[in-house]
Amino acid sequence: MTVVRLTRMGRKKKPFYRIVVTDSRRRRDGGWIESIGYYNPLTDPETVKFDEERLAYWKSVGAKLSDRVARITGNK
Repeated sequence: MTVVRLTRMGRKKKPFYRIVVTDSRRRRDGGWIESIGYYNPLTDPETVKFDEERLAYWKSVGAKLSDRVARITGNK
């Protein structure tokens, strides 16, 4: 199954995350199919940037959103 979720990047205690499309059986930071955006919780306000067209495409072909990605992007 394909899933849209976050993968952690950055240094120790300075994380930022990429919003990626990956196989659900892979590790959190394992390989991914496509990177569609990023999320930085350390900025004020939090920075979220993603490609809405690609997110809509992946949802249309059956990819599930993780709870965190759904909340960040405003999709359910």
